[in-house]
Amino acid sequence: MPQPTTSPRRDQLDIAQWRRLVRRSFVPLDIEPLLVEFRGAISSRVVDEVAVFDIAATPHVVRRTPALIAEGDEPYFKLSLQLEGDARLHQDGRTADIRPGDLAIYDTTRPYELVFEGDNRALVIMFPQRVVDLPAASVAEITAVVFSRESALGRVIIPFLTELGTSIERLQGPDGIRLVHSALDLLVTLLSSRLHVETDPRRRLTQDIRTYVDARLGDTSLTPATIAQAHFISVRHLHAAFSADGVTLAAWIRERRLERIRRDLADPARAGEPLQQVATRWGLPDAAHFSRLFRSRYGETPRDHRRRALADKQSASAS
Repeated sequence: MPQPTTSPRRDQLDIAQWRRLVRRSFVPLDIEPLLVEFRGAISSRVVDEVAVFDIAATPHVVRRTPALIAEGDEPYFKLSLQLEGDARLHQDGRTADIRPGDLAIYDTTRPYELVFEGDNRALVIMFPQRVVDLPAASVAEITAVVFSRESALGRVIIPFLTELGTSIERLQGPDGIRLVHSALDLLVTLLSSRLHVETDPRRRLTQDIRTYVDARLGDTSLTPATIAQAHFISVRHLHAAFSADGVTLAAWIRERRLERIRRDLADPARAGEPLQQVATRWGLPDAAHFSRLFRSRYGETPRDHRRRALADKQSASAS
């Protein structure tokens, strides 16, 4: 993952310094200043693979080009919440005019352009696509779409995200982890609300099923038959809905369970909880099976992952 600064910085940077910091903090980007003298400042914090940035700068253009994408970074989603000034986001053939209080999402695996014609400030949240239950194919339908503070969910969620940005210096330890993951959960809720309205019936059904299963990951009796019955469809129809997104139902449930376990193992507040208790809570009670799945997915044992993740958090808190 890119390495944002782990402690806040509000230095006024020139364009050369800004380009170096942006490349280190985000995925590679082209930066074009719109004034002779460019100045910018960034405060940032990384919490459990989620990077939160408070960015202020003079007019400039940011581009993610095909050549930069070809460098092969991990897929990320980026959320931009405009705090001061206006921005214009182009991606997937759409344009979003983002004003203070609005937000939009974009995907680092495809080209995009952000234009800031005046002085501006934004909160940017960047996270690996794998940590949220948002299929990239579905999100592609709502990139460069404005989510307004005036919408029903926006009135609740956007102020929370705004406050998160003002508290960036305090995003550390167990409380910081919970705040950031709460922000991601709220973001998924906000984006899913638009997907429900704008996608076809199959996608609405798939999203309903995902929401249903996500709330019951700890239930070991969760099966295709019980899921299909709860949605008044056949098991065959259920599997067909998921296979259209290029993933099987069983693989998706396994991925969601492992991701929840990974998150809990990295939580300092749960450091004393037995590994098997964590796994059982998320529907994987067989210790040997759980350990094999985890190591296959993340390349290390659950115990080693916990030790490393907690050590990294302790080091970040001390810096």
